[in-house]
Amino acid sequence: MSDAALNPFIRLDPRDNVVVARMPVNEGTAVPSEAVVTQQAVPAGHKITTRAIRAGEAILKYNTVIGYAAGDIPAGTHVHSHNIRFDDVEKDYAFSRDYRPTEFVPKEERATFQGIVRADGQVATRNFVGVFTVSNAGGSVARKIANWFTPDRTSSFPNIDGVVPFVHELGDGMERSGEPMDLLRRTLGGYLAHPNIGAALLIAQGGEANDIASLLASQGLVEGPRLRTLVIRDAGGLRRAVEEGKRLVEAMLPLADDARRQPVSAEHLKIGMQCGGSDGFSGLSANPALGAAMDILVRHGGTAILSETTEIYGVEHTLTARAVTPAVGQKLVDRMNWWLKYNEGRDCQINGRVSPGNNAGGLANVLEKSLGGAKKGGNSPLMEVYRYAEPVQQHGLVFMDTPGYDPAAATGQIAGGANMIMFTTGRGSCFGSVPAPTIKLASNTPMYERMISDMDVNCGVVIDGMATLPEMGERIFRQLLRHASGEKTKSELSGMGENEFMPWPIGVTV
Repeated sequence: MSDAALNPFIRLDPRDNVVVARMPVNEGTAVPSEAVVTQQAVPAGHKITTRAIRAGEAILKYNTVIGYAAGDIPAGTHVHSHNIRFDDVEKDYAFSRDYRPTEFVPKEERATFQGIVRADGQVATRNFVGVFTVSNAGGSVARKIANWFTPDRTSSFPNIDGVVPFVHELGDGMERSGEPMDLLRRTLGGYLAHPNIGAALLIAQGGEANDIASLLASQGLVEGPRLRTLVIRDAGGLRRAVEEGKRLVEAMLPLADDARRQPVSAEHLKIGMQCGGSDGFSGLSANPALGAAMDILVRHGGTAILSETTEIYGVEHTLTARAVTPAVGQKLVDRMNWWLKYNEGRDCQINGRVSPGNNAGGLANVLEKSLGGAKKGGNSPLMEVYRYAEPVQQHGLVFMDTPGYDPAAATGQIAGGANMIMFTTGRGSCFGSVPAPTIKLASNTPMYERMISDMDVNCGVVIDGMATLPEMGERIFRQLLRHASGEKTKSELSGMGENEFMPWPIGVTV
């Protein structure tokens, strides 16, 4: 369909008083569907008013308040952060008012993928050997060990996707007890026990606050043939530790290679949902298309993990109203209140501003970004709320409390059991993750074409009028099944993911 055949603006709800530009629009352009003429040039992804709006009147997008008019705004005017006032919006949490049970696809009719079934019943989408550290002090040793195992040196183990280091900056110079240490240990424990980790080596320098014995005991883990430990001091220093680490990993390779794919139900998929570099189209194409795909997954018995607590601020009531019980809804409110206190008096997104890239892409404030971000959750009921890196046991749509910062957020989801990550972006984001690979969804066609080596799915066809959201949801779901079955994602082909392991640093450093 040509641009001329398309309405240059998209109306999202009959009750809205703004519409969104599909493409750059010149000043003086008539918009017949809205009976207005643009008063200024409007960038793609930005908004104009469809009628005159009085000072202080609510600006409505998706029939949801995204702010208030800073002054009188004539019809056809470009509305953005310069003339939208950010205020606290009154919210009715309406706990469980809109809860509707999921209508599941019968078990015998559910979609399948080629997964790896572990001895404990967990299902993997990839098969890595991980080299982990309890603190930053073991980072050099971990990288030297993992990097020694090149594709040539592991070619005789075709069922292993790679030997990768998991290095971080925490574990020492921090509180020895309390939530920061608990969070770090939950994160490391979740990775060590992750189905996508076929075997693991855990390294310490020796003497760290996060010592190996306490870490393993806190997570119910026991050293064995597939989980080995190494203390650098006991090994005789860095060089000897590297050689010993190589030996330990080599002994685990045959065990990890004993993995075969077989057909399994899509109910074993746990998807961590992320968004980064959002634009004005993210909430119109990629995010709701992903939401449509996750609704399909939920009906097939799978799990969709919505996160980034700061990026649902202002629209959390749309989730609490769908909560399975008021108690589940209250958990989300409690986490949001924690964040408000945590960010009190700081120049952070939850206090109104979005990043320069988000702003340039058409998002005026955190309310508008949150409105689009929450669309990733589709329309399924909210079944549970988890703390960062807690094991996700509940199927269906769940929420995990994480920062909005992508590496930290995805790390928490993977620690909780996500075996795939789906990442929407409008401005372009070169992100990857291991051991759970990332599938990237572009919100607009120009960016998809410009960054085609990084983008897996073009949701911009929705903006272009070439596909509907339900059609895109089905396409995304089918592509998810292929990638879960072993087909490499763009980030995997580019070798991304090792440097994005980032446990959330919430504690003090001393």
